Amino acid sequence: MFHDKDSMHPLFDFLRLHHHNGRTLMLNNRVQTVNGLQAVLREAGEYLSKLPSDTPYSEFEHKFQEIGFEWGWGDTAEHVSEMFYMLLDLLGAPDACTLETFLRKIPMVFNVVILSPHGYFAQENVLGYPDPGGQVVYILDQVPAMEREQGLDIMPRILIVTCLLLDAVGTTCNLRLEKVFGADHSYILRVPFRTEKGILRKWISRFEVWPYMETFTEDVAKEIALELQAKPDLIIGNYSEGNLVASLLANKLGVTQCTIAHALEKTKNPDSDIYWEKIDKKYHFSSQFTADLIAMNHTDFIITSTFQEIAGSQDTVGQYESHTAFAMPGLYRVVHGIDVFDPKFNIVSPGADTSVYYPYTEKKRRLTALHPEIEDLLFNSLENKEHICVLKDRNKPILFIMSRLDNVKNLTGIVELHAKNTKLRELVNLLVVGGDRMKDSKDLEEQAQMKKMCELYRCIADTKGGFVQPAFYEAFGLTVIEAMTCGLPTFATLHGGPAEIIVHGQSGFHIDPYHGEQAAKILVNFF
Repeated sequence: MFHDKDSMHPLFDFLRLHHHNGRTLMLNNRVQTVNGLQAVLREAGEYLSKLPSDTPYSEFEHKFQEIGFEWGWGDTAEHVSEMFYMLLDLLGAPDACTLETFLRKIPMVFNVVILSPHGYFAQENVLGYPDPGGQVVYILDQVPAMEREQGLDIMPRILIVTCLLLDAVGTTCNLRLEKVFGADHSYILRVPFRTEKGILRKWISRFEVWPYMETFTEDVAKEIALELQAKPDLIIGNYSEGNLVASLLANKLGVTQCTIAHALEKTKNPDSDIYWEKIDKKYHFSSQFTADLIAMNHTDFIITSTFQEIAGSQDTVGQYESHTAFAMPGLYRVVHGIDVFDPKFNIVSPGADTSVYYPYTEKKRRLTALHPEIEDLLFNSLENKEHICVLKDRNKPILFIMSRLDNVKNLTGIVELHAKNTKLRELVNLLVVGGDRMKDSKDLEEQAQMKKMCELYRCIADTKGGFVQPAFYEAFGLTVIEAMTCGLPTFATLHGGPAEIIVHGQSGFHIDPYHGEQAAKILVNFF
């Protein structure tokens, strides 16, 4: 791809043409040739070597502008120097790794649209409502980090696009625009689902959104144009319907698309392809699996949290591997749905917020003012709106689980396991943090889980306990990371991400939710 030194160079051409909203970045017209660029890079590098490494770019901005450099190289002398040396290497003896690193540091993404259409997507007062879970935290943690563009006084605009729920009383889900906490230029933009009969005012399950997606895409395109006054530079999809909308928008606007699948339903529901007709009325997998195929093949790159999402493990099939070849009898047969060896796959694992999750030994950082309230919540003998059943034995360690009330999370499974195993019951109390909005919920899975949970006893956690995550399938397991960060002994499903996060017997324990007695034995042996 590279030309002789004396001729034009594609990387040189790119740097000279790079701009944002009419503002020149990287190089100005004072540098006309590759040889001239190499000369000023050496001159500037020598100048930077004499400055303290943390010298702000603003202090040498005008000097550099005079010799041909504009904003975009970095925010300090050290960062700019690193970029200059990389560029000199690329102009002299290019290699793919250096080129990738260099291009990754060039500011090219200023306006971002992140799509997560389904659920009660808000920053507070939605715990216990259907759908909000790890993906909300995942996205809201991304946004402040994405705002930090190195070496520029241009701040990006980031829009998280979700559905507008006009009847969502008590939450902000009925607000069209909401600023993201901890961010300067990022907002949640809510767009309603609608049909020719009008706007859908109430929440609907993620399984029921498919008839609205095409119209939703058209409405989103209009709303983001109104807010950004420009095309986005990057569109990021989350979950099946979000990735379908991202594909349609990216194709319509001609911009780069990123796919983040999270937990695809196909791997969470074994044989859902073969027996799709029996459950399609409830789950609409015919639409969902088709949307997944479209998004995965249209997208420019895919981000997963773990390797097992891509290709599985020795004993399990990965999310994407399950789309390589499958059949939905009477509908269609897929013979090459996705290539799991495609370089578009990237593994970027999320982590825990260390300002919130830190080792239990760091006692000075604890919020001690909350302790009396927590004690009352755990051991008050009166049942109330916040807890059902009470703990009687304060001396027992407590086994703790926190999750949405989806079938796949298997909260009722751990409750049944605890209830049926006499030895485990003697050793530990059980805390289940789920959410009780059964009267308001229209989610069939959540209703079934809540009714079942109310038939069993539930408890809460205290010292010398552990955290358990017994899901039938978990794509990553953010709560697993958070619990481990806090120092809780952690027991998590071996189906999915936790199998990659935990080293069994060293940093935690793998349990198989399909083999309850074996899981109980692991817990009993530990406690």
